[in-house]
Amino acid sequence: MRVRAYTLPSRFSSVQEDWSAWLPAAKGEVFESCVHQLELFYKMFSVSLNEALELRRTGKSGHSCRAIFVMPGLCARLAVPLERMLHTLGEHAKHFGIVPNTAPLDASNFRGAREQHTARMSDLLSHVLLTQRSQFLHKIETLEEMVLSIRKEFDEVASDLGSGVSEEPSADWRTIDDAHFDLNTCLREAIVVLKSFLVVLPNDQLSVFQKSITAHLLASNDAAPAGRRRMVLIERQ
Repeated sequence: MRVRAYTLPSRFSSVQEDWSAWLPAAKGEVFESCVHQLELFYKMFSVSLNEALELRRTGKSGHSCRAIFVMPGLCARLAVPLERMLHTLGEHAKHFGIVPNTAPLDASNFRGAREQHTARMSDLLSHVLLTQRSQFLHKIETLEEMVLSIRKEFDEVASDLGSGVSEEPSADWRTIDDAHFDLNTCLREAIVVLKSFLVVLPNDQLSVFQKSITAHLLASNDAAPAGRRRMVLIERQ
């Protein structure tokens, strides 16, 4: 990828400026690698889910139920690395004192009632939190918890639909569709957050961060995080 001269932004630089900023080659490779991997997971999940939704729309309910039964695994294949990436960003920022730019979540970008409420509360708290660092960490934690919550609900609802025990199939299919939309929103937010993080990440910390993020993106989903936990970080250099 093409790069231009790189200078760190002032603390008042906006997220929009971060998004349009050019990264030096090494940082650009880390960003593109992370985004490519997450987009690959998302495409696998989204295409398969859209096929299941289309089967239901065309009246092939039996086929749609069989198709949706395998979807929790594909959802987790996207959501778990996304949770891990967000957690890694937060832990690195706390450990090394990184202070990226951030913007509050917008409830209008979500469909689920719980996700809209969470986004509104996050927006409200962003005006109360005094420091830019605390605002960034709060957004990271909120996104990670949202992804975990969406993944768990998707798993439960898709399993009910697939096994034929759903009491309200129409409502559950809407929940599945909304979960897909909101997980995509979380992914887009996370990519923007990653870019702002890399803009201010000191060059001498890049290799440490790259090793950590690569390990967590490629790790098996069998060790999916059940909630927030502290990851072991390499000692401060």
